[in-house]
Amino acid sequence: MPKFLLKRWYGLHMVLALSFSLLLLAILTLHHWMYGAIGIVCLISLVIFAMQAEKGFQRDLRLYLATITHRVKKAGEAVIQEMPIGILLFNEEKVIEWINPFMTKMSGDEMLIGKSLSDVFPSLTWKPEQKRLEFTYNERIYEVLIRSEERLLYFKDITEWKELMARYHREKAVLAIIHLDNLDEVGQVMDDQSRTLLSTSVAGVINEWAQKHNIYLRRFTADKFLALMERETLEKLEESRFDILDVVREMTADNKIPITLSIGVGAGVNSYIELGQMAQSSLDIALGRGGDQAAVKVGNKLTFYGGKSNAVEKRTRVRARVIAHALRDLIHEAEHVIVMGHKQPDMDSIGASLGVLKAVQVHNKTAYIVLDEVNPSVERLMKEVNTNEELAEAFITPEQAIRLISGRTLLVIVDTHRPSLVMEPRLLNETSRIVVIDHHRRSEEFIEDPVLLYLEPYASSTAELVTELLQYQSDRMNIDSLIATALLAGIVVDTKSFAFRTGSRTFEAASFLRRNGADTATVQRLLKEDINQFKKRARIVMNTETYRETMAIATGDPHEDYTQVQVAQAAELLLTLSGIQASFVVARRADDTVLISARSLGDINVQSIMEQLGGGGHLTGAATQLEGVSLKEAVRRLKEAIDAVI
Repeated sequence: MPKFLLKRWYGLHMVLALSFSLLLLAILTLHHWMYGAIGIVCLISLVIFAMQAEKGFQRDLRLYLATITHRVKKAGEAVIQEMPIGILLFNEEKVIEWINPFMTKMSGDEMLIGKSLSDVFPSLTWKPEQKRLEFTYNERIYEVLIRSEERLLYFKDITEWKELMARYHREKAVLAIIHLDNLDEVGQVMDDQSRTLLSTSVAGVINEWAQKHNIYLRRFTADKFLALMERETLEKLEESRFDILDVVREMTADNKIPITLSIGVGAGVNSYIELGQMAQSSLDIALGRGGDQAAVKVGNKLTFYGGKSNAVEKRTRVRARVIAHALRDLIHEAEHVIVMGHKQPDMDSIGASLGVLKAVQVHNKTAYIVLDEVNPSVERLMKEVNTNEELAEAFITPEQAIRLISGRTLLVIVDTHRPSLVMEPRLLNETSRIVVIDHHRRSEEFIEDPVLLYLEPYASSTAELVTELLQYQSDRMNIDSLIATALLAGIVVDTKSFAFRTGSRTFEAASFLRRNGADTATVQRLLKEDINQFKKRARIVMNTETYRETMAIATGDPHEDYTQVQVAQAAELLLTLSGIQASFVVARRADDTVLISARSLGDINVQSIMEQLGGGGHLTGAATQLEGVSLKEAVRRLKEAIDAVI
């Protein structure tokens, strides 16, 4: 069908009417010629009238369209001339060809046409596929829409919007909870008057600090404050690294036990309920890491400040007794118990696992210990365990544990609280009944929703914590000599033979183990080292450099493999050198992973340094692992982390 027939003709109805009229006229003429003549005259008159009316309509329509076109064109020109958006046309050489008046006002130059874009706007560059960008010009911020195919740019001034956004960000609410870590412990050795004066002076310093930074402060318990501030204030506090922590600690330094603060901060959300929950969880993490620090949670990002002092040992065993009774109830309710430590288990991990095994056996329940492979640090202990048929049968592989575990299984995690470090992470998803017993400072990564948590950073070792729990499991506790020896060995290793992180309760736990058959001679035999391993460690120490005057950084041979124990022992050996406050050993493991072990005498927080590299630990002992990097690159990252923290 021809295309013209498909087009609509608006006069078709007139043709149809005329055709119908002619048909009627023909019928009328056949009836009488006179009537036909009259009809022809009427029809001709009607056609002439319709034609004249159509001409008049077309004339009026053309005039209307011309008027509308003129008005639209005039309005478009006015909009382009007056609109608060800049329009710029350029050619292929990026030379300006046309602009609207906004561009003249924006640049202050009336002669832009003919100039190069790079000369007029030096900072205005974009990639071929880029559609929009922001750039600053004459202290104003502009959003530029790029139409590369048309060689056209649109400029929109967004300065006020940006300032409004910045103001909104600065004024967002931030909630914080401030906790006096050890007010009760300090007050126990004071009379009422001295205790009241100390509490008042500390509260006065905190109130003065709050007023200085425009923070609303409200004390809601004897040892807790609620603080409300703006985001801008939080940023200033982060710049000062929460100096109130140092102020309070130093002002009470004359006391036998200085008072320290823990601060939990929640920010980055609009709901006050969520802010409160974030502040409380941040405070819990700060306390779990030993206190004397601020944990700031902005959205999903968690940052720590402070942490310069060791956790203060709790003088009361009330918490240990409560945890022991709760653990006893959980054991009674469980079908069986599976105990699991961290990967590459050390003496503390195995000793604590054996202690939990004994606690389960006291209540006539079955327990198993997950162990994937025996590393050199526990090889001698495991040989002793294998001589005891009952204890040897309690050790199972991760695959066996997966087949055994069920919803009614109690899973006890010892010596770690990080899911990525447990021996078999899949076990965490097989039961909701999880107990965590650990002495490491709490990290951001944490096992979700344990039914029982015993995390005490003040403790020397997990073996010490488990030993105290054992004492409350039964009035008549009869511990196997080998289990008592393993627990004591765990304490000895983590305290470096009672030289570091040792409190009065550490000696009490050791005394309890000694009374129950722990053999110190066997402990020394279990900890003896092969002469070749000693030489290997000595070669690491020989390759040592001093960094920032008080730090020692040693690097292993790039062509030799080392274990975590060897690296840790080398770091401890470096710490005995004169003038060294912190030591770091960098070496490669058999699987090409770079190990970094850090030790400190307490003045330098090596935990914060290792956290910069994805690791963690204690203020005086921490470690991390780096994958896919050379030893040289690992040392470079270590120095950057040290500089960032120190």
